[in-house]
Amino acid sequence: MQIRLKSIIAILIGTIIMGFGITQFNIPNSLAEGGVTGISIIIKILAPQFDQGLIYFILNVPLFVIGWKVLSRTAFAYTIIGTVSLSLSLSLFDSILNPSVMTDRLLATLFAGVTVGAGLGIIFRYGGTTGGVDIIARLFQMKYGISIGRTLFMGDLVVIGASLVYLSVESAMYTLVAVFIAARVIDFFQDGAYAAKALTIISEHAQDVADELLKLGRGVTLLTGKGAYSGVEKQVLYCVVGRNEVMRYKQIVQEVDPHAFVVVNDVHEVLGEGFTLDENKKPLHD
Repeated sequence: MQIRLKSIIAILIGTIIMGFGITQFNIPNSLAEGGVTGISIIIKILAPQFDQGLIYFILNVPLFVIGWKVLSRTAFAYTIIGTVSLSLSLSLFDSILNPSVMTDRLLATLFAGVTVGAGLGIIFRYGGTTGGVDIIARLFQMKYGISIGRTLFMGDLVVIGASLVYLSVESAMYTLVAVFIAARVIDFFQDGAYAAKALTIISEHAQDVADELLKLGRGVTLLTGKGAYSGVEKQVLYCVVGRNEVMRYKQIVQEVDPHAFVVVNDVHEVLGEGFTLDENKKPLHD
């Protein structure tokens, strides 16, 4: 994999969003985070005179050694870019913006989770990390297939538990809410870029249904099935459509065969023609 300008820009955008969330929502409301980010926040809360970005960068230096060994050269380059960019974003927002005036701590917690999760989700989506536990999370995803959000959440629990020495129980509880939201948002960005719906259709008029669905522009696959009770072989249609297209497709099926059996399932990610590739197998999004 080669370093791409698009990925670098996305990583920079992600770190800016994340840096803004930490400086505007986490620190002013004494909300910790997990991993190295959480440690740097605790240090900042206890010693406000220190630069947040510098703290974060220094804590990450030892982990670059692990990253060099476990990540590809491209991934490692993205990690350096992400870590340096986040450090600069933290320093910049810490110096030019006043702390958040948001007095509702629950809202601050929600926004902290969304901004940090969205920032990290964008970064991970384009192959980057921001150092720290992110490196370990990406390693676990590559080696064991464990979602990045889940690994980060478990790592966050350890750091947040240790932070109880410095934070109140109430702050730790709010932090857990923010971390949980962030983990869910991260997984959404990882799995939901091309989310869709899958229709499984069992009909006595399968070919007629397929002909009508094909007119709508999506592909349809005919599978062979057999009723367990009747022993009768039937054709099963499988079709993946955009979420906004589901009602239209269901209506067409009902018009052709009112007795058709239709199952609609969530599809977390779709790769291929109609979603990420055009009819000539060219990428729709460069």
